[in-house]
Amino acid sequence: MTSLLDDLNRKYVGRAPHMAAIGLEVTAVGPARGTMRLPDRPEWLGDAVRNVLHPGPLTVLADSACGLAVGAAMRERAPYATLDLRMDYLRPAAPGHALWCEAHCHRITASVGFVRGEVWHTDREAPLATVQATFMLSTPAGSRRAHEPMVSSAPAGGAVAEAPAWQAPADASAVQLGQPIPYVDYLGIRESLAGDERLYRLPFDEKLVGNPRLPALHGGVIAGFAETAATLQVIHTVGGAKQPKSIDFSIDYLRAGRPEETFARCEIVRLGARVALVQVRCWQKSPDVPIAVCRAHFLLSEPGAAG
Repeated sequence: MTSLLDDLNRKYVGRAPHMAAIGLEVTAVGPARGTMRLPDRPEWLGDAVRNVLHPGPLTVLADSACGLAVGAAMRERAPYATLDLRMDYLRPAAPGHALWCEAHCHRITASVGFVRGEVWHTDREAPLATVQATFMLSTPAGSRRAHEPMVSSAPAGGAVAEAPAWQAPADASAVQLGQPIPYVDYLGIRESLAGDERLYRLPFDEKLVGNPRLPALHGGVIAGFAETAATLQVIHTVGGAKQPKSIDFSIDYLRAGRPEETFARCEIVRLGARVALVQVRCWQKSPDVPIAVCRAHFLLSEPGAAG
């Protein structure tokens, strides 16, 4: 078993820049099952006041462990990619402890793998979060770039004029909330204003790559970026009157995230006295060609209130 784990850590983890950079480790593998460990790091902190981790590292760990379980369930080796993933947060994750995730691919067909799992730190019987995910099997190893629609207009003279390509705002600034957010700083997330809308930006960094063959960003990184954007949007909207705490988060992956800057725009669908619902759209080349769409529920509580 030791040689098998060493081989998995060398090939599954070591060849994925993001998994290697954050120190992910395969600790157990069995038929249709896989367990991974994420070591504690100061960068995983999401809220220094409440002393809790950002949900992003939990999602990266969960997505990676789910992928491991799918690989362990396949009879023949073939490429696969995450279709969608949902996280339900059961209790806050405190720093100072390694995180673990065990995932089980409970059903696999010729095209799709269905996975569920749990994330915990100090007590296996008191999980921090549960995860459900589906994976598409036998995806092309060199998938072509998504088609980007060309928008045209026909003036009176009959000539066709091509609409200009989407351009990101020239200015981008660091996230300013009055206190540092280590995980936001680790990802390098920045903000821009596009008219009255706030645009969130994830600059490309080699450490964020999950699949070096395409290459493509790690799916957990895209999810962590989108959930950060949703959280920041709620914070900016309520102006400090309430404190958002993650209840659940789901993401649908539409295309591979290429090695380039990624953008996110949020819509607050519902803002009640206790709960907020946010939808997020992530893209790279154009808002009309999203790479992922997401939704997140937040509990709104008074600053300093217990979870």
